[in-house]
Amino acid sequence: MIPKIEKDYISDYTATFELEPDSTALVIVDMQYASADRHTGLGKRLLEEGKEDLAAYRFDRIENIVVPTIKRLLSFFRENRMLVFYITIGSYAEDYSDTLPHLRKLFQSSNNRLGQREHEILDELKPGPGEMLINKTTISAFNSTNLEAIFRAYEIKSLLFTGVSTNMCVESTARDAADKGFRCVMVEDGCGATKQEYHDATLTTFQRLFGKVQSAEQVMEELKLKL
Repeated sequence: MIPKIEKDYISDYTATFELEPDSTALVIVDMQYASADRHTGLGKRLLEEGKEDLAAYRFDRIENIVVPTIKRLLSFFRENRMLVFYITIGSYAEDYSDTLPHLRKLFQSSNNRLGQREHEILDELKPGPGEMLINKTTISAFNSTNLEAIFRAYEIKSLLFTGVSTNMCVESTARDAADKGFRCVMVEDGCGATKQEYHDATLTTFQRLFGKVQSAEQVMEELKLKL
């Protein structure tokens, strides 16, 4: 459910915009076995340590809400030949030497590096023909990739963000995108976090200046009007 925010002074300065199919892209963030599957990567590590309850909400939401929502969006975008981009996070180096100190332990503990199963996108959401996959080694994709140049080359103006975690990689990338002039939407039912309150707090803040928060159904209905 999209968090409601009370109108305050900032509402007068928050820009509105409409989505145009030809210049809108779906962005799927970090839907990998390392962090989005309860039996692999982080999920497996927590299970082995007897801490699986700490992430029960996370994986329940991913399985029951986030994955089905992204699948619906993928079907819509593919059917209408619209742009889809996948972003992953993880190390390129076998010894994780290319990762920043604050992320290295997490990558190591979830075996998240290029070439490993943990680094791969969930099979249910695998990229299709022509859909680009970009790997980052930072929380925001704009800090360790040429993502901005790619979006500019495709003349993209609006970005729909989905994936995990709402309050980490999704939020950081979406905020940076907004600051670079892209019109951004966080798809509420297409994102997930470790706790509901983390998810809600992020979406509440994002609606203040950064962009919009909509459901997948709202996004598709808006786009259908212009197809």
